[in-house]
Amino acid sequence: MPIDTVTVTLRRPPPLDTELTVTAEDERGRSARLWHGELLIAEALAGAIVVPPIVPVPFERALEAAEKYRAAESHPFPGCFVCGPEREPGDGLRLEPGPVTDDIVAAPWVPEQVPERELVWAALDCPGGWSFDVGERPAVLGTMTGQVMDVPEAGERCVVLGFARSREGRKMHAATALYGADGRLLGRAEQIWIEIDPERFGR
Repeated sequence: MPIDTVTVTLRRPPPLDTELTVTAEDERGRSARLWHGELLIAEALAGAIVVPPIVPVPFERALEAAEKYRAAESHPFPGCFVCGPEREPGDGLRLEPGPVTDDIVAAPWVPEQVPERELVWAALDCPGGWSFDVGERPAVLGTMTGQVMDVPEAGERCVVLGFARSREGRKMHAATALYGADGRLLGRAEQIWIEIDPERFGR
């Protein structure tokens, strides 16, 4: 089965607990838009990943990195589904991407049950931002090109990584990757994060 690579661009923060509408924008189904009423929330197009995946680190190294997670007291969005420290166990992924090198973070992830592919996509999200330490300089994901190859088994010891590739003013380019216990690449992504003013963003 071919592996789809999709580029998603967020136009505004998606509202939670709200019914949204998806529209296909061409007959082949290779582009779609997400709407809240007449407000465009996100667009999805066929994409391509051009950089090699991040080299994996052992699960034990990811455990050590998670102990240095920088968000305990300075998380800009503590209720985040992926990395929010205010999420209860079982309600969110509770990933804790901590530094492995100056530009790479890693987090362990052990799903309790076989996750849907959407959860693999979610796991590829926030580690890219934390590779730039978004606790000190808050940022939001603007664009993500992702590719999900497989899903982990229940209880599998996985490692998700984020890599800070480059910065252009308020725009930060990151990459992420998720590996299974046997070292197989489960998913990867390229991202653009946008540094924000938290007070203006909240309004």
